[in-house]
Amino acid sequence: MKVKVAKSAGFCFGVGRAVKIAMELEKTPVYTLGSLVHNRSVTQMLAEKGVFVANSHKDIPKGQTVILRSHGVPLSLLNEINECGLNVIDATCPCVSHIHDIIYEDSNEGRTILIFGDATHPEVTASAGWGEKSRVFVFSSLDELAILTKNHPEWHEKELTIVSQTTAVHKEWETCTIFLKKLYTRIKILDTICKATYVRQSEACELSKESDMVIVVGDSLSANTKSLAEVCRNANPTCKTIMIQNADELNADMYSGFMNIGVTAGASTPALIIEEVVLKMTQENMNSESMESFEQMLESSFKTLNTGDKVTGVITAIASNEIHVDLGTKHAGYIPLDELSYDPAEKLETSLKVGDEIEVFVVRVNDVEGTAMLSRKRLETVSSWEAVEAAVDNQAILEGVVVEENKGGVVVSIKGVRVFVPASQTGLPKDAQMSDIMKKRVKLRITEFNRARRRVVGSIRHANQEVRRMDDAKRGENAAAIWESIAEGTVYQGVVKSLTSFGAFVDIGGVDGMVHVSELSWNRVKLPSDVLTIGDSIEVYVLSFDKEKKKISLGHRKQSNNPWNKFIETYKVGDVKDVKVVKLMPFGAFAEIVPGVDGLIHISQLSDRRIGKPEEAVKEGQVVQVKITEIDLDKKKVSLSIRAMMEPAPVAINTPDEIVATSEAE
Repeated sequence: MKVKVAKSAGFCFGVGRAVKIAMELEKTPVYTLGSLVHNRSVTQMLAEKGVFVANSHKDIPKGQTVILRSHGVPLSLLNEINECGLNVIDATCPCVSHIHDIIYEDSNEGRTILIFGDATHPEVTASAGWGEKSRVFVFSSLDELAILTKNHPEWHEKELTIVSQTTAVHKEWETCTIFLKKLYTRIKILDTICKATYVRQSEACELSKESDMVIVVGDSLSANTKSLAEVCRNANPTCKTIMIQNADELNADMYSGFMNIGVTAGASTPALIIEEVVLKMTQENMNSESMESFEQMLESSFKTLNTGDKVTGVITAIASNEIHVDLGTKHAGYIPLDELSYDPAEKLETSLKVGDEIEVFVVRVNDVEGTAMLSRKRLETVSSWEAVEAAVDNQAILEGVVVEENKGGVVVSIKGVRVFVPASQTGLPKDAQMSDIMKKRVKLRITEFNRARRRVVGSIRHANQEVRRMDDAKRGENAAAIWESIAEGTVYQGVVKSLTSFGAFVDIGGVDGMVHVSELSWNRVKLPSDVLTIGDSIEVYVLSFDKEKKKISLGHRKQSNNPWNKFIETYKVGDVKDVKVVKLMPFGAFAEIVPGVDGLIHISQLSDRRIGKPEEAVKEGQVVQVKITEIDLDKKKVSLSIRAMMEPAPVAINTPDEIVATSEAE
């Protein structure tokens, strides 16, 4: 008989975290609002330690401590508990708290909330209690969902949000969401099934396909244990699937005759109970040879962790204060945020996401509770010491963050390795404040290293000098390549280096070129700083160049956006248009016809009377109606006239022949 135990069997992170909180409390008695986990063995173990179950917060004496279990509580109940003088410890699973936040925010926005799950389960009851401003509906199957949608035709006009119980069966959830997508367009579907639950169900599915029998260990009150059994039965109907609470319920008749037996367990089942089940099965069927195979099986199935191990896991959830990691073992791994990174600039929401693999250092293991505290920072520190030591030998430049200011200089952290930089080596002017570089990322060179004494000294100034030297050398190489291959029309991606009143100087990779203000945009630009900022990355092209004088004239505005082409396609001589006066000159006024195309209203065409200055007829910013009197395609010039709009229309005069013809007709 071969026994295989699912890697993810046992406590999930949320349950393990709640049990850990209860076990580490020093003062007793302590009360939990309802059973902390759906496992009577764990409940009994907690009671022996002084952690008791209360069915209502009203049954708990004032001033005592109450733990809110991983299922959470409705918002109204949470408010009541906070007001009745109890010391509240919230052990709500972060994944469940995330669902509460979604329901609370979306219901306040007027959205209708649908929850996929068991309406009688404490987690679903608690989640539904966070919807205040809209009705919350719960369904547990596709049939129930179909009835709900039929009874609520108004949902087609509403915005819907769909979430799931964390321990729901993923396949059923997908079936329901496909159904909803076909019905509604204003719908937000959020897969809130715990990733650890999904992994556990996937493993159970595969386990049933390769086994003759699957034993699901867990309390009969546990929803996720029931779900696991259902997954196994659906995945392989020919595989016998049974549920037991512990080893006491197991007897040899149950598994007699089966060769390949799989064992999995719900999220509320501690590792100790799983081990007892496997031990009982193997002890009843072992001989001297099977003892060795059992020990090997136990070693591989119940892979343990030790403090100081370096392991790789998969991120299953990201909470506000910790990250949950699936290690592929019976332990629920978590990384407190302060153990994530030494870089204060790292943004959790962009640097990590659910599903990412992450390498971590094991800080502390609790086999009883099935949890493991992890750290990425400490793993980085081990690697950083090696990198710093190597940099001493090859004079490499390292990068770190300034984390501390002291009397003689600053401290730079290179992923956990503290490097002291004397004030004279910071690269700052003598009158500058050390605080000017606090929290900034800097480059430095190691000048002194003693790992035994954990003393490292570095120089930012030396590193900056080396970087400038290397940049100058590289810039020189790039400049030579550019001058060798440059041609009119060549396009470069450049960086704005400086701005003047007449244009912008742009570095095209080793050589600076100048973009005149008139070449920045087809629209009128007064100052280059109106459209550009130093450091901007812009696309430019070569207008002209002089290799001897080392000068390059660049353009930025694209021919495809030339407004003149749009103007001649739209307007012709004789058209009337409202234009805006943009500039007054002694000989007339320029007016904007379309953005990027101006026309001249000559002083003689500004009025139907003689004027000495354009200001006598118009002013800048004024909108006037003009007629287009001339378009010079070669010179791209347009003449406009206000006077033409003031002249009376010509009067028709009948000829003598026409007068005679009219008389005869009469």
